[in-house]
Amino acid sequence: MGRSKKNKTENKRLKSKNLMKIIAGVDEVGRGSLIGPVYAAAVILNESVNSNILKDSKTLTKKKRGVLFNYIKKNSIWAIGKSSVREIDKINILKASLLAMKRAIIKLKKKPSQVLIDGNKVPDLKNYNLRSIVKGDQKIPSISAASIVAKVTRDNFIKILAKKNKGYHWDQNFGYGTKQHLKAIKKLGVSKHHRKTFSPISKIKKHNI
Repeated sequence: MGRSKKNKTENKRLKSKNLMKIIAGVDEVGRGSLIGPVYAAAVILNESVNSNILKDSKTLTKKKRGVLFNYIKKNSIWAIGKSSVREIDKINILKASLLAMKRAIIKLKKKPSQVLIDGNKVPDLKNYNLRSIVKGDQKIPSISAASIVAKVTRDNFIKILAKKNKGYHWDQNFGYGTKQHLKAIKKLGVSKHHRKTFSPISKIKKHNI
């Protein structure tokens, strides 16, 4: 059975099992970046949503993500959570990612009866029915939607940082460890937006704060 058939089967199984449930999908973005907060989104899709057009944000073009971002916002209940650079450096990126997810779930205007989370871990959140799904962003439409909302929201924030911190080219690399970004760090130094516990940031002595 191909991936698409498997995904459809998984979707049908979940839909039939949870027909009367309010399902929220959750995903995070920015874990591997060297700068800025890690973002998470929680999304409860309306029944009228065309789930076939929702894909993992990493597989979409920038233009397509933007179109779907607006579509999802108009046709869902959604919320954003994030963890700051300070929190990431203090408690580590995994715990910070789970904290961002927790914040997004709590901020939803309607409490979901089940929360489907991308990955193999769930945040510490009592009185919620949480379930982790490995590669959920490729299988579950609401998680795909969350990945898109989180990605576009974080990218927009990073673009603002790029305008205020010229020379790092964050509007192009979004803080990831590209040759362009690493070269800029060596030249300009570490900024206040860099995650100080991340390699190679932790090894660079020159700071621009």
